[in-house]
Amino acid sequence: MFAAVSQLRLACAARHAASSLPAAGSQRNHFGPPSSRIAVFFRLAPIPMRTSRFFLSTLKEAPADAEVVSHKLMLRAGMIKRLAGGIYTWMPLGLRVVRKVEAIVREEMDRAGAIELSMPAVQPGELWQESGRWEKYGPELLRCKDRHQRDFVIGPTHEEVITDVVRREVKSYRQLPLHFYQIQVKFRDEIRPRFGVMRGREFLMKDGYSFHASFEDLQREYRNMFATYTRIFDRLGLKFRAVAADTGSIGGTGSHEFHVLAESGEDALAYCPQSDYAANVELAEALAPAGGRPPAGNALQKVATPGRTRCEDVADLLGVALHTTVKAIAVVLAGSEAAAGAFALILLRGDHSLNELKAQKLLGEFRFARDDEIQAALGCQPGYIGPVGISGIAVHADSSVAAMADFVCGANEAGFHLTGVNFARDLPEPTRVGDLRNVIAGDPSPDGKGRLELCRGIEVGHIFQLRKKYAEALKCSFLDEGGQSRIMEMGCYGIGVTRIVGAAIEQGHDERGIVFPAAIAPFAVCIVPMGYGKSAAVRAAADALYAELVAAGVDVLLDDRNERPGVMFAEMELIGVPHRVVVGERGLAEGRFEYKGRLDSEPRMVAMAEIGRFLQDRLCAA
Repeated sequence: MFAAVSQLRLACAARHAASSLPAAGSQRNHFGPPSSRIAVFFRLAPIPMRTSRFFLSTLKEAPADAEVVSHKLMLRAGMIKRLAGGIYTWMPLGLRVVRKVEAIVREEMDRAGAIELSMPAVQPGELWQESGRWEKYGPELLRCKDRHQRDFVIGPTHEEVITDVVRREVKSYRQLPLHFYQIQVKFRDEIRPRFGVMRGREFLMKDGYSFHASFEDLQREYRNMFATYTRIFDRLGLKFRAVAADTGSIGGTGSHEFHVLAESGEDALAYCPQSDYAANVELAEALAPAGGRPPAGNALQKVATPGRTRCEDVADLLGVALHTTVKAIAVVLAGSEAAAGAFALILLRGDHSLNELKAQKLLGEFRFARDDEIQAALGCQPGYIGPVGISGIAVHADSSVAAMADFVCGANEAGFHLTGVNFARDLPEPTRVGDLRNVIAGDPSPDGKGRLELCRGIEVGHIFQLRKKYAEALKCSFLDEGGQSRIMEMGCYGIGVTRIVGAAIEQGHDERGIVFPAAIAPFAVCIVPMGYGKSAAVRAAADALYAELVAAGVDVLLDDRNERPGVMFAEMELIGVPHRVVVGERGLAEGRFEYKGRLDSEPRMVAMAEIGRFLQDRLCAA
C-alpha cells in the first residue's frame, strides 16, 4: 500500500522547506497560515504507539474548577494533571504535543542561525541585584536561600545569566554577533494562576538573546527573528497576528507580540484590514479628530440627573448620544511635573475608556484618587464631578475631548450635570492634550489606510530590542575596530512553548473535543479496529496497516483495546487525532476501510488497495 511513501515523505519535506522560507526582507503578518503551507505529519523520528502500551487517562467531565476551554479539554484528555496551583504534570499524551511544538521551534531557530545552550534554572540573586531587577521584578520572582544563606532565584527569564556568560567570554567585535537560545522550564509566581497552562506558574519557554556591535545589526537580527517567528507559527498551523507592543518590564525600544487569535484571548488587538497595521490596544494610537473644534452652539445649563452617575445613564436620561458626554477621572500624580500628591482630572469622551499606559507616558506615575480625596478637592462625590468651576487643579484632556463643543459633564454637585459645555467660554483650555484612550472599532488607522477593527488574541511570542539596558547594568562590553571599549546591543526573543498548546486548543475545538493543527496533533492517524481481540481477520488487517504506516514514517496510534466502538471513537476525537481509519469485519468483507477526518461530518469508505494513496494525499496536504 505504501510503496512510494518514502519518496513522498522526502518530497513533502522539500516542499515544506521551500514554502517556509521568506522572501528577502519580507515581514509577513498572517491571520492564518498560507494555503501553500505543508502540514508536517511525517517526523524524522516518529514514535508509533499501541494504546495497550500507552497511557490514556480521559475523563467524561472536566473538574469544576476548570475555567477556560483549553483547561477543561486538556484535563479531560488526560494531557495534564494538576500538582499545585499553576503547576502541572505533563502526561504522555500532552508531552507528545509539547515535543512537536518544541521540535518546530528548534528547527526554525537553528535555521535562523541561533545557537542552542542550556542555562541553570536556579540563578544567583547577586546577578539580579546587579541588573536592578531584584526589587523591580516584584513578587513574581521566587526567591530562596541556600544553606549558606546566599540569595538565589528560580529563573523566570535569563537576561542576567546570558549577559554574564557573554561578558566573560566575548571580548572583541570579531566575536559578534551572537544569538543564543534555550528551551527550558521557567517559574513566575503569579498572584492568581488560572486557565490551566495559559496562566500557570511553571511553564516551558524558548528564550533567545542576541548580542551585537551596533544597533543596525540588532535591527537586522530583529527582522530575522520576526521572519523566523512567522515561519514557526505558520508551521504550527495557527491563525495568528504579529502586533506592535509595549516593552513592559523587560525594557528596550522596539517590540512585537505574536498572538494566536481566539475569542477567549486576554489581549485586545487592533488591526486594519486594508493594511498591515496591527498593534496591541494598549499601544494602538488613537488619532486626534480632523477638522478642529466646532464653535459653541448651546448655552450652559445645569440639569438634574438624580442617581445617574454613569455617562450611559446620563445620556439615556437626557436623550443625547453617548459620544457627546465627557467623563472626568480623578487621579493623584507623582510625576516630575507635579508635586507629589497633586490632584488632577483626566477627561475622556463618554464612549471611550482610559488607556493607563498612555496616561502614564503622558502624565507620569499616577494613581486613581480615593473618594475622600475627591470630596476634599471638588466638594462632590464621584459620579458627578467635572472640570467646570474648579481652580488650581490640572485638567488633562484626551484629544477627542479637546475637539468637542456643547458637551455634557458633571456639575460637581450631587444629582446634577451640565449641558452645553464649551472650552474657552465655560472653562479654561485643558492643561495638556494628548492620546489618553483605547482605540475603538471604526477609528481611523494610524497609517491612514483604512479603519480599525478589534479582535482578541493570546500572546504566545514576544520579541524585543533590548538595546543596552542589561549590557550597561552588567558591564557587558567589547573592543571595537579602533580598540575602544563599547557596550553591546542586545535583543530578546521568547516563545511560550507550553502556552502554545493551550492557545491551539482555544483556537481549535468543538463539542466533541480538541481539533489540533495537524503539525502538533499527538498522533497523525489512529487505527480503530472493531473487535481486535475477537476477530483474527480484523486483528491481522489492523496490524498490517499499522506496520505499513510505521514503516512509512507515519505517527500512528493503533487502538488495540477491547473497548466498545463508541468509547474509542469518542476518545480519539477528544484527544484531537486528525485522521481515523476503522477496520471492521463488514468492511473487510467488502474490501474497504472506513475513513473519517476529525472535522468531517460523515465517514467514507475507501478501498483497501487505495488506502495508502488516500492517506498520503491527506498527510501531505496543505
